[in-house]
Amino acid sequence: MRRADAETPRRGLYTPQERLRRDASPWTTVQGVLAPVQFLVCLASIVLIARYLATGEGYALATISIVVKTLTLYTIMVTGAIWEKEVFGVYLFAEPFFWEDVVSFGVIALHTFYLVALFTDLLGSRGEMLLALAAYAAYVVNAVQFVLKLRAARLQESRERVSASPASDGLVAGEVAR
Repeated sequence: MRRADAETPRRGLYTPQERLRRDASPWTTVQGVLAPVQFLVCLASIVLIARYLATGEGYALATISIVVKTLTLYTIMVTGAIWEKEVFGVYLFAEPFFWEDVVSFGVIALHTFYLVALFTDLLGSRGEMLLALAAYAAYVVNAVQFVLKLRAARLQESRERVSASPASDGLVAGEVAR
């Protein structure tokens, strides 16, 4: 159940109370650090996977990079769930991040399937690498979702600052009083 902010209807990504909780949460900083770290790990891993697929060399290094990427993903998912609980009152599937969470579960499923394939030799080395690339493609879609959501939050906050400034008299930037 969503945290009761009944006195403030949702008009955008965050209610004023949610924004205050977001800004006060240490998990906001954790997410802000882990997101680019995960992206850099993914980029490095893609290079290592491509090297292996192109040359047949570097399987161990590519595999280590995929496992590190997967552990980073699990870490950001757990800390993100804690963040969602602090900000929205639910661990996952808060209204503003519902679809991002849905896609995140698909990303986690693909990464977890990779680990299963790795430890059972279900797909062979080439199949594992291709599965990892599929997992990374899903991760990129999910990352784009979150970047767009971050942009929407910043635009919302910018609009609210402009409309609240004394100079605007409640006008939105570019609007002319009649």
